[in-house]
Amino acid sequence: MNPALAGVAERTPLRTMPGRIARAFGALALCVVVLLPGAGTAQARGPESIADVAERVMDAVVNIKASQKVAQRAVPLPQLPPGSPFEDLFNDFFNRNNPQGRPQQPQQRSSSLGSGFVVDAQGTIITNNHVIAEATDIVAVFADGTELKAEVVGKDQKTDLAVLRVKSEKPLKFVKFGDSDRLRVGEWVIAIGNPFGFGGSVSAGIVSAKQRNIRSGPYDDFIQTDAAINKGNSGGPLFNLDGDVVGINTAIISPTGGSIGIGFSVPANLAIPVIEQLKQYGETRRGWLGVAIQDVDEDTADALKLGRPRGALIINVDEKGPAKPAGFEREDVIVKFDGKEIRRSSDLPRIVAQTPVGKEVEVVVMRQGREVVRKVTLGRLEEQPQQASLETKDAQRAAPTAMLGLELAPLNAETRRRFNVKDGIEGVVVTKVEPDSVAAERRITAGDVIVEVQREAVKTAADIRKRIEALKGQGQRRALFYIASGPQGTLRYVTLPIQ
Repeated sequence: MNPALAGVAERTPLRTMPGRIARAFGALALCVVVLLPGAGTAQARGPESIADVAERVMDAVVNIKASQKVAQRAVPLPQLPPGSPFEDLFNDFFNRNNPQGRPQQPQQRSSSLGSGFVVDAQGTIITNNHVIAEATDIVAVFADGTELKAEVVGKDQKTDLAVLRVKSEKPLKFVKFGDSDRLRVGEWVIAIGNPFGFGGSVSAGIVSAKQRNIRSGPYDDFIQTDAAINKGNSGGPLFNLDGDVVGINTAIISPTGGSIGIGFSVPANLAIPVIEQLKQYGETRRGWLGVAIQDVDEDTADALKLGRPRGALIINVDEKGPAKPAGFEREDVIVKFDGKEIRRSSDLPRIVAQTPVGKEVEVVVMRQGREVVRKVTLGRLEEQPQQASLETKDAQRAAPTAMLGLELAPLNAETRRRFNVKDGIEGVVVTKVEPDSVAAERRITAGDVIVEVQREAVKTAADIRKRIEALKGQGQRRALFYIASGPQGTLRYVTLPIQ
């Protein structure tokens, strides 16, 4: 499992439970059990269907053994002065343990265990990227004990997916993907994998939630399930009762690594485009819009006249990206992309990434309370985009000024060096924040630079005060502050009350 999210927690046998819990179970036995109408039917259908599905698909699920060869570190010989009484003793010892001075052989690091599943007759296997990691040897172990060496076709760290391929002399059992968008919360699902290295194992539960963001990557959209997923289940399939793969089991939240009923699977509909690209190109080729975004909260929605929080707020437009010539602007709020509604900012990167490179799409944005339609042809996302260098400029020195719970000063050579402000960032630097202020609640800190106030650039505290007074005169209760933070000059919008 994902080491950042996983641990192990085994269930306590009844005999070791605290007395008060055991007594509660004893008292329960004395109660009269009343079955609700229809309850018996639902309970019978679940286990009966699960057995049928498990029997059909079990042979397509494999255990993954991944290992890495690591060169043994050479130990230097001790340097003894010629004629030393110990010289012959040491030479005899090292020559006996390393005859002819041969170099040390690489040693095999202990294997990691995970799961995977076959998706076609050609021997394509899907698993998690973290299962194989930097492995040099990968073996797929089938239900009948057959072991086949696997080669990596492609892998993607951002979705934690990997595609492997094996060659088999006999036909392989395989499974197919289903439509994960049709899953309903409360629906039965089945997890099959290799928990704790025991081999093929089946567990069942329901879909607890959908579209979970566990902050493991930029495209988080996990299915949450209470089907037992333990260490070693990573990369295994999550089936619906039709026997279709609706998810790839990837992570759990647990104090110690065992299932406590909070497991996460990559949805099939998110995985399929990535898998197809890895099979075709050996790498991902994601769509790229060229904007930086953030969430829209209630205060920001009010300041932008959106009516309610929704969409993805553009905080920066890449000068070399597709969005720039298409007419996108900062403070636009993207509410629909290629016909798909953008409810929150995390929806947009995932949908854009799944859209083919070179496709022209229609995007709906809210701009100053009005709906605007833009058409853009997507570029290709570079996995490691380079930041352009910017020129620097100094401002005049002046005494700090306090307002809105902030102490402000001009950005000059001294304050730029003191707060490690990135070259090229211009504005007014925050030198202090009142602990109990709204600004502190919104995570503004000393060293942040106010670049704009409600779409107007500011260079001094006087500029900020003048802008706020003008907004008050227009009846505004809040203002959008465009702020650069940290050594990288990360840009974001923060809404502050001004009345």
